[in-house]
Amino acid sequence: MHLFPAVDPIPLPAPIWLLKLLHVVTLALHFVAVEMLLGGLLLAVLFSLFRGSPQSLVTARALARRLTVVMTFVINLAVPPLLFAQVLYGRALYTSSVLIGLYWISIIAILTLTYWLLYRFTARLEAGKAAWWVGLSAWVLAGFIARLLSTNMTLMLRPEVWREMYSASSMGAYLPTGDPTLTPRWLLMLAGGLFIGGLWMVYLAGRSTFTAEEKKFVAGLGGKIAAVFGLVYLAAGLWAASVQPDAVKAGLAGQSIYPLYKFAGFAGYGWLALVVVAVLLGAFAGFANLSARMSGWLAWSAVLVAVLTEIMFAVYRDGVRDMTLLSKGYDVWDRVVVTNWSVVGLFLALFVAGLGVVAWLVSVVARAKKVMEGAASI
Repeated sequence: MHLFPAVDPIPLPAPIWLLKLLHVVTLALHFVAVEMLLGGLLLAVLFSLFRGSPQSLVTARALARRLTVVMTFVINLAVPPLLFAQVLYGRALYTSSVLIGLYWISIIAILTLTYWLLYRFTARLEAGKAAWWVGLSAWVLAGFIARLLSTNMTLMLRPEVWREMYSASSMGAYLPTGDPTLTPRWLLMLAGGLFIGGLWMVYLAGRSTFTAEEKKFVAGLGGKIAAVFGLVYLAAGLWAASVQPDAVKAGLAGQSIYPLYKFAGFAGYGWLALVVVAVLLGAFAGFANLSARMSGWLAWSAVLVAVLTEIMFAVYRDGVRDMTLLSKGYDVWDRVVVTNWSVVGLFLALFVAGLGVVAWLVSVVARAKKVMEGAASI
């Protein structure tokens, strides 16, 4: 008996390697935005709740003012990797999405409510009102969305439980249990949020919109947070890797019909090394007395390490998914491909043009008149 639905007779319009490359790159960027949202929001809540110094409130406002913009990146950067995943893994992903359909469709409503709460959180902070409970509500909802996404991405790898789930609830109201990899994957994202959130603070400290005293506070505390939660992130990643099936571990070690997946295993080691580098970078920012020039290069170093870390994580995660599905009879490379190079070329040209437009918009924002973070917004 076949565990997966039949293959779509329509061939793929582009090489599988290209679809996977675009999927991994866009997914890594999405992960950066997600981690910034989860970590930055929780940190803003804590800074607004425990106001041990004037710099705490300034930092909370600085993070909160940017969260609604970060949310736009979270949403827009989620679309491309999801579309590429549907093309490559549709037989598994569509099935798992239907099986938890009631929860899956609810993400739209929960996301909308979370977005609204972010605006309310920022507005209450700017007005000097108690805002921590609004921000915490938004963080809980965002964390629940992350849980649902982790559930679906894990369920698509478990075709052996699909029939039983459908028998239990054909309307998609049943959430699966018993997968040892689900909770580690979810906690890995939450821990990564505070890790990336700390690095984000190190980056913000390099901006000219903070006073010298505020720069010292933001960089120092952000560096310490990145260092501490980098270790937590590391532990969560090792835990998530350790509970993978033996077939997955063997495949990533090079014992597969596709030796290419050994590079995914190397990406896991790359992720490990980059997290260690980030921890050292955070510790340096947290305990060194930084000059204005040092805070500048440290800020961009934090950005670079954060992006590279998530790229390595996305590559490793992709290898885990492919090896898990391969062990159950789903070979993502076993598809008919009829490449339409004119369409592929047009897509890539528009993709590059889109990146150029985004870069121009960023440059416009960078050239705009700067307002000090401690000043009240208009």
